[in-house]
Amino acid sequence: MKTLKFLALASLLFFACNNGKQSQSNNADETFHTVSEAIITGYLAWRPANGVGLGYHQYDGLVTDLSKASIAKELERLKGDVQKLAAIDTTALSAANFYDYRILRSAINYEIFNIEDIAAYTKNPMTYAGAVDVTIYAKRNFAPLENRVKSIIAIEKAAPAMFAAAKANLNDTLAKPYIETAIAVAEGSASFLRGDLVVALKDLKNDSLKKAFTTVNNAAVAEIKAYVDYLKKEKLPKATTHYAIGVANYKKMLLYSEGLTIEPDSILAIGLKKLKEEQAVFNAAAKTINPNKKPIDVFHDLQKEHPTAENLIPDARKNMESIRQFLIDKSIITMPSNIRVKVEETPQFARATSTASMDSPGPFETVATEAYYYITPVDPSWTAKQKEDWLSVFNHYSTINISIHEAYPGHYTNFLHLNASKATKIEKMFGSYAFVEGWAHYCEKMMADAGYGHTGDTVTAAKFRLTQSADALLRLCRLCVSIKTHCHGISVDEGTKFLMDNWYQGDKPSRQEALRGTFDPGYLFYTIGKLEILKLREDYQKQEGANYSLKKFNDEVLNHGLPQLYLLREVMLKDKSIWKKVL
Repeated sequence: MKTLKFLALASLLFFACNNGKQSQSNNADETFHTVSEAIITGYLAWRPANGVGLGYHQYDGLVTDLSKASIAKELERLKGDVQKLAAIDTTALSAANFYDYRILRSAINYEIFNIEDIAAYTKNPMTYAGAVDVTIYAKRNFAPLENRVKSIIAIEKAAPAMFAAAKANLNDTLAKPYIETAIAVAEGSASFLRGDLVVALKDLKNDSLKKAFTTVNNAAVAEIKAYVDYLKKEKLPKATTHYAIGVANYKKMLLYSEGLTIEPDSILAIGLKKLKEEQAVFNAAAKTINPNKKPIDVFHDLQKEHPTAENLIPDARKNMESIRQFLIDKSIITMPSNIRVKVEETPQFARATSTASMDSPGPFETVATEAYYYITPVDPSWTAKQKEDWLSVFNHYSTINISIHEAYPGHYTNFLHLNASKATKIEKMFGSYAFVEGWAHYCEKMMADAGYGHTGDTVTAAKFRLTQSADALLRLCRLCVSIKTHCHGISVDEGTKFLMDNWYQGDKPSRQEALRGTFDPGYLFYTIGKLEILKLREDYQKQEGANYSLKKFNDEVLNHGLPQLYLLREVMLKDKSIWKKVL
């Protein structure tokens, strides 16, 4: 009888204890849900353009107040969000909510870093150069044309306040690459407003609305031109070369962006080692193609096999379907949708900073689901040498490799999986740079390894490997130039030389890459992400053994949002002891 009473008491205590734990967990999860929803609401309220990009059209026509007071208030709000998150008992969160918690916390910390440490609103004129961004309203039919034009008018009306804020906020002296790039971006934006935008809205029938648009659009173009003149006359003469963010900030970038605590110089050592290894791959492929020439000469010969300026875009289009079918036939990855991507020229305003890019609809977009793969065409104003350098980058083999990166199975396929997955709002909203670009860069090597583009012919295979390796060399050079620029203080000229020596391209594209490194130190994450995914695949394959398949791995990688890759290791790997071994 005593035994029965003891067992009953023990059972009661067990259930009471577990119910208490369950209640504690539920309370923490409910608190996180409430706090996170409030954080997201505040985040998008200050960044309505982000909301529109995500597919939340309650933000249509709204703009960010870029005044000093508004920026200070937003910084205060973000710091308050960090405190609210810190007050949550993370030990009581469910695994899924703790996953989202860390994604959200990193996103908020990075925003604070961008305002406070990087000082984007006081040091970088590019922050304002493309502020009058109405492209999404012109290219996607998520609302009747008249409604979209009204949104465009509302945004363009804010142009005077935007550029007044720029002049009030920007430091007296600014970095020369920032100024020059801001001028190019702003000039491209003005060109888009007075050209492509007008053409895109040609079907507008409402005469009064058309007249209102014309008036406001002309005024917005004038404001942008005035900003360009301001930069040229007031800022360019006093320009400096002080664009390096420094070691301390570089470490913060690694931590807040990707959860990495590794020293920048340790990453640089890895990058330089991988650069030598990739150059050996490059040399071996060149030797297979022509053993009687130097590898660089073989590559330059291959680069001559490029389209004309007129055929650049059409040639890119023609191979898209065969790449997609290869993925299906070889069982490499699931294709969740039959909706195809549209291949178009890069909009004028974006050409200063883009070679090729993918522009997919937002994950919450339900009406306008078009997706665009942009390629920057030859500029007629370039010299003959610059044109040849540009087209050589888009030789027939490299163009396929770029298409793999941008569309199938790269960015566009990633987008399709994200939409088809059970990823949460937080997982869809906040993406890791290393995951997004690392996945696309990983796909280049994966497809070359899988044999795309040839049927066993060794020379053709070597040509694809050579161009895939050349693109890998570019991303490795980005890693090295990023760290050398921001932690070691090298100049744009030195960065250009490093790229020319190790990427084997001409001055024009190499200089553009070195310039990008001054304002986008995070472009090292292309290689970091690729290396992290390859390490994850190696560990996952060991874990799964006979149950492993490439398709299973690739699908699983894309089924959990766009996370920092250390989080994905926790989801996909059972052995906790190797979770932090990301590289």
